[in-house]
Amino acid sequence: MDTEAPHTQRGHSSPREGQGWPRSAFFRRGGAEPAEGAGQDRSSGRPTWRRAGVLGVVCTVFLLLLSNFVLQPFLIPSHSMEPTLRVGDRVLVNKLAYRFGDQPGRGDLVVFDGTGSFVRERAGGSPVDGLVRGAASALGLAEPSDTDFVKRVVGVGGDDVVCCDAGGRLSVNGVPLDEPYLYPGDAPSKVPFRIVVPLGTLWVMGDHRSQSRDSRDHLGEPGGGMVPVEKVIGRADWIGWPASRWGAVGGGHG
Repeated sequence: MDTEAPHTQRGHSSPREGQGWPRSAFFRRGGAEPAEGAGQDRSSGRPTWRRAGVLGVVCTVFLLLLSNFVLQPFLIPSHSMEPTLRVGDRVLVNKLAYRFGDQPGRGDLVVFDGTGSFVRERAGGSPVDGLVRGAASALGLAEPSDTDFVKRVVGVGGDDVVCCDAGGRLSVNGVPLDEPYLYPGDAPSKVPFRIVVPLGTLWVMGDHRSQSRDSRDHLGEPGGGMVPVEKVIGRADWIGWPASRWGAVGGGHG
């Protein structure tokens, strides 16, 4: 009987795995106990897919709010504003330019909704399609709506705009315009006209006059090609893409 006691005590002091001490004590001693919540990426500091998804949604909402109220990318879809703007350029439209009392001025490049002036009112399509397309356009990922245009302001309310004087130039209020932004080889206009711009509206033209459908093309139609100032979305101030063309968009005549 005396020989069993030492054997029993040795057995308690050197238990095999799974015997004697609780399993938790064994892992603490061996340093191999898994952290609480093992299998979850809590201690690595890396975001989970769920967090990444939430972050993506937050960033998208922020960009949409920014483009709707402050600065909107606008994809140039045509040749009408060459050489100032090229097909595929993404210009940044400053939506605050005319928000606090300032008005579009001669020489400004403006983006506007041409509904009722350049295009007729049309029945809307699918609301879902319109929402998706509008979001993509607002982020500069798709072509703008076919009712949105970018043109240069040539005349503002009250101006007398004439084409052309003896030198073949446009004149505003009797003053000939110097238009260095015109596409090389283009005439200021091959269509003669004389108009007085009604108050609250704009007379707009493209820089590539031979490739631009602008106010001249809507003479005789309701509105006479005039764009209501309230339809102006913003001023195109910068080229944001491609990187080789980063920079401010040059203004024109004063």
